[in-house]
Amino acid sequence: MRVLVLGAGYAGLTLARDLERRLPADADLTVVNDSPHHLVQHEVHRAIRRPAVADAIQVPLDEALDRAEVVVDRVTGVDRDARTVELAAGDALDYDYCAVCLGAQTAYYGIPGLEAHSVPLKRVADAETIRTRFFDDCDEGGTVVVGGAGLSGVQVAGELAALRDEEGAHADIVLVEQLDAVAPSFDASFRRAVRDELLDRGVEIRTETTVESVTDATVEADTGDIDYDLLVWTGGIAGDDAMGGERPTVRADLRLDRRTFVVGDAARAVDADGEPVPASASAALREAKTVAGNIAAQVEFETGGDEDEFAPRPDPYRFEVPGWIVSVGDGAVAQVGPSIFRGKAAKAMKATVGAGHLTSVGAISRAVDLVDEELHA
Repeated sequence: MRVLVLGAGYAGLTLARDLERRLPADADLTVVNDSPHHLVQHEVHRAIRRPAVADAIQVPLDEALDRAEVVVDRVTGVDRDARTVELAAGDALDYDYCAVCLGAQTAYYGIPGLEAHSVPLKRVADAETIRTRFFDDCDEGGTVVVGGAGLSGVQVAGELAALRDEEGAHADIVLVEQLDAVAPSFDASFRRAVRDELLDRGVEIRTETTVESVTDATVEADTGDIDYDLLVWTGGIAGDDAMGGERPTVRADLRLDRRTFVVGDAARAVDADGEPVPASASAALREAKTVAGNIAAQVEFETGGDEDEFAPRPDPYRFEVPGWIVSVGDGAVAQVGPSIFRGKAAKAMKATVGAGHLTSVGAISRAVDLVDEELHA
């Protein structure tokens, strides 16, 4: 019996650690990831201003996992009919159960010139590129355009504004959003607080602005051209290449078929209440717990169940989170229930989120380092 977990982001690592505890001793568990490290994705923006934070937010998989075999390679395809996974190195892995946790890629929507002239923010190397380009192109005066005002774009814009102020640079930070508000997927009170935090930190906001094409110096939008020296694009997500660039829709059991699950940002999930699940770390972590229990139950039934019994029915996933939080430079905005927090309270909450996740995957010393970076930034 072999269980594969593809990807070691929030969903993948949480799922694999849960399966290590739940699966019978004679079941094989293999984790495939394109890096030997787990990355705390929602803290990557910090590495733009604080390069040392990179050490705290990258956890070696051989430290986070005990019994799972770790294969460092890129997944290139999933053949559900043959129950095999193809890898970039040319190998193929068979599976009895597979959880696709490959996350998502940056979406460019076919906008001419956008991918060629922008920098995404998915990895630490991207943060390093943004930092280098900022000092090379904007330190003595220039314009940074951040495309997309979801939580990732808000955090990037806030971090760049803080870097500008710390270094005494003369750069303009412009946040561009196609819809009519920043953080457009969230409650009105949260949106207003995020907008106020950005404005307080000197970020120029341009909503209802659609990017139509990009040259090496100009963002051409429906509201007028924006000349730039650095363009960072956080304007959306698409499926991993191994999934054909698609994020398949799955119901509350998070299954493509009886033996193949899709977890986290890799899928468009609809929960037990029929509600769409937003792409977020909090959802990915909770989905992983549900899927781990369902896979373990299926494995137990197959390896030790009564042939006359029915297979266990999978538990459905229901999206429930206590709130939302986003950092904006040295500030933050948090929503807990109907209450909105800014200032020190929100900043303390933000510090505990990343540290709590690191602690949950056994990286306690890194959690301490991250809290120190957050609270003493």
